[in-house]
Amino acid sequence: MKAPPMPANRQNLPIRTPLYTAAERARRDATKWTLVQGILAPLQFLVFAVSLTLVLRYILTGEGYEAATVSVVVKTGFLYLIMVTGAIWEKVVFGQYLLAPAFFWEDIFSFAVITLHTAYILALWTGALSPLGLMVLALTAYLTYVVNAAQFIRKLRLARLDPAVQA
Repeated sequence: MKAPPMPANRQNLPIRTPLYTAAERARRDATKWTLVQGILAPLQFLVFAVSLTLVLRYILTGEGYEAATVSVVVKTGFLYLIMVTGAIWEKVVFGQYLLAPAFFWEDIFSFAVITLHTAYILALWTGALSPLGLMVLALTAYLTYVVNAAQFIRKLRLARLDPAVQA
């Protein structure tokens, strides 16, 4: 069975469904959780950038294991905080804590991000990995974080292109 064609505009480009309905946009703009997310996201990125530098320094030189370890734990704390506040934001805006259709794939990938960061914490706590193994796991977690951050940045850009914003 063939999928129905997507609606097109005059340029014969597919029409994208807006990210937010008018009511969702109003709730997004009215909630304090939007500001919280807007503050936490760049802070988390700053913590990530510092931590990435410290992790790479340890991997390349063998120096600074403690600083790198503390930085990964702090980064993971920021991740937990932004995940919890993001779920609250999603509940306020879309009526459900996670997996709202507008952010379904971002939320799914966020599970991978949080799983890898949590695996780091568990491996650190149990001694399951060597210091180098922990840092490689941290880099893997950070790679997923970068992909997930790019997903959310893309959504922010798409939201600005919505017809309701331009009207």
